[in-house]
Amino acid sequence: MASQNPEDAPKCPGFEHGEHTSDVLVRAWGRTLEEAFEWAAIGAYEVITNTDKVTPRVRVEIRSTGIDEYSLLYNFIEDLLYYTDTQGLVFSKLIRVCKIDKNDDGASLLAYAWGERFDPNKHEHRTIIKAMTYAQMSITSRDDGCWEVTFVPDI
Repeated sequence: MASQNPEDAPKCPGFEHGEHTSDVLVRAWGRTLEEAFEWAAIGAYEVITNTDKVTPRVRVEIRSTGIDEYSLLYNFIEDLLYYTDTQGLVFSKLIRVCKIDKNDDGASLLAYAWGERFDPNKHEHRTIIKAMTYAQMSITSRDDGCWEVTFVPDI
């Protein structure tokens, strides 16, 4: 497993990729749910390219909604992938989820992501994420106070 967090415990914040039979498992941690969503997005973009080489030139605002935290995570990653599919953007490690709101009507978030157009001369071409899925998706608050998010995107 490739990990962006060198400490074994607690894995908060950070992400890692796990093995999956046909796709890739993304597992992310954060001290808050917002931070866990940030690392989930970074983990997804690490599937696509090396985010260390992405310069934060362009900022996009993401407003995602869902009926619960699961559909919110799904829609958040899909909303980011929309910019990749339509504008060729890849995102750096500078992804900030400002706030997640949950109420009886559902869940919403406001986030900002910084990146630039994919340049094959600069950016490593790894694997295209075709879409987000609910496969193996989990969102849990751990005993150590961290949030853990897991999902398998379709590659």
